[in-house]
Amino acid sequence: MIQGFAELSMYTAPERVAQASEAWLARIFEVLGAQRLHSALDLPELWLSNQLLLAQTCGYPLMTLLRGKVRLIGRPVYDLPNSADGLHCSLLLVRADDPRRSLEDFLGSHGLVNSEDSNSGMNLLRHTLAPLQQNGRFFSQVSLTGGHRHSLRWLKERRGDIAAIDSVTFDYLARDASEEVSGLRILTRTAHGPCLPFITALSVDVAQAEVIRHAMNQALSDLPDVAQALAISQVLAAHEDDYQILLDYERQAGEQGLPSLTF
Repeated sequence: MIQGFAELSMYTAPERVAQASEAWLARIFEVLGAQRLHSALDLPELWLSNQLLLAQTCGYPLMTLLRGKVRLIGRPVYDLPNSADGLHCSLLLVRADDPRRSLEDFLGSHGLVNSEDSNSGMNLLRHTLAPLQQNGRFFSQVSLTGGHRHSLRWLKERRGDIAAIDSVTFDYLARDASEEVSGLRILTRTAHGPCLPFITALSVDVAQAEVIRHAMNQALSDLPDVAQALAISQVLAAHEDDYQILLDYERQAGEQGLPSLTF
């Protein structure tokens, strides 16, 4: 019997999404006739485990930390207000009562970043801010919050001025937990990038990865309520070339004088 680790821990809020992810995983394993192993590994260790069968990662680590070390399965198509066709973006959020109306107005402000290796919270934000940088800086201060929901809370608590929030995270919360985004507004949107990829261990061959992707789509078809809760219509085939644009954004930001948001 096929067996391996499986976690879908990139989107775990609100609770309906977490529950739907678990139901989706259970059905995927039933379709595969596989046994799910549970692990206490942290995410980087899980992603690199030889026993990994299925997980979701961020596109930026895929092209940096994980490049050549994992196998792509596919990428989801989210049917959400700020995602379509397997693409998503980041939403630059500020407090609703902040009088500043343009991104230029936030030059010299206090930026909130969920993680230095995040595509949505850092890389897409850096790319958006780069044309406006002065002397290699946009922010006068940057704080690392540890997560998008922390960034939202810090904004509301006036512990920072602006944050880039993954559009899927925002749309899930706006749909099911609107209190977490109340009092905030979208200032602007970043460029689009491919949605967060699903991966498996490099030891899983291409044909087996395709079997897993088909099982994921079969499970969505079998569980329409789960598909609706996740707002995922299908899992598209994906290739590393799809994610090259994220490194292009990194390069463009550097060429425009903003290689890093932190200093």
